[in-house]
Amino acid sequence: MDLSRHLRHFLAVAEELHFGRAAEVLGMAQPPLSQSIQRLERELAVELFDRSRRSVALTAAGRLLVAEARALLAAEQRMRTVMAQAGEGAIGTLRAGVSPETSATALRGLLRLLAERMPGLEVDLHELTSGEQLRMLTEARLDVGLVLRPGGAAEEPGLRFGPPASEPLGVVLPRDSALARLREPAMGDLAGHDLILFPRATAPEWYDELVEVCRAGGFVPPCVRHARHPDFLLGLVLAGRGVAFLPEETARRQPRVAWRPLAGHPLRATTRAAWPARSPHPAAPRFAEIAAAVLDGAARPAPPLVADAGAAPWSVVFGRER
Repeated sequence: MDLSRHLRHFLAVAEELHFGRAAEVLGMAQPPLSQSIQRLERELAVELFDRSRRSVALTAAGRLLVAEARALLAAEQRMRTVMAQAGEGAIGTLRAGVSPETSATALRGLLRLLAERMPGLEVDLHELTSGEQLRMLTEARLDVGLVLRPGGAAEEPGLRFGPPASEPLGVVLPRDSALARLREPAMGDLAGHDLILFPRATAPEWYDELVEVCRAGGFVPPCVRHARHPDFLLGLVLAGRGVAFLPEETARRQPRVAWRPLAGHPLRATTRAAWPARSPHPAAPRFAEIAAAVLDGAARPAPPLVADAGAAPWSVVFGRER
């Protein structure tokens, strides 16, 4: 039995939930497709689809097989790719996830260093939240991801993690805010302001740690507003809807907001590369090392601007406006 062929047929039907459309996608007639699914069901001794109604639906066993089939086929494809290119010194394609918050500097540095040190590697980048990356890694739809992971977070079963890269966060404020005149506002100075934050599903452990650091520092916002994308978050800050915490470089996207380091530097975003423990892509551990080195370098703060004596405390990011 050609298990891989039957699993590909199964996934096509599982995605379309229609035998006719699945047959068109696969470029085959419907009767042979139905026979292939029936043979797979006999081989596994389970029913994969509920055909009792007019529509086709996955059974409980079918839903479980979807993830297993994707993992098996992905592992087979990785094996074929690596073997086909091993003699040429190439590794193949690495499907890598990066978060929307990744700065242009870090992304450029990562791609350049990968090209220098792993010239045979083709990197297929996907912009995904940490939560989306972790889900796709467990489903074998991603080879490696750069995810936000606090130091005390529990390890995800079935995944391996690379070395951490840490980046300080400051507070982002409207430029006309009274707090913007403070060089290093304390966490407690933010009391009474709403907080603009990424949705918890984006990175649950990091979200909980950030909220706890705020609470411990005396900042319990009256309202938490959620923004998935940094540009939307900056727009809400600019509109006076609250304050936010971001890396310095990300705040540069909007020159009409002010970025200030927090007193005591209580917030640091920690990013780690993650990849499947089972049948990992051979380039994943090396990617993790390179990414950690690049992100650590990109996170180093630039030298502060020297202000004239008596000058207003303008943002060290944007300098004096004309």
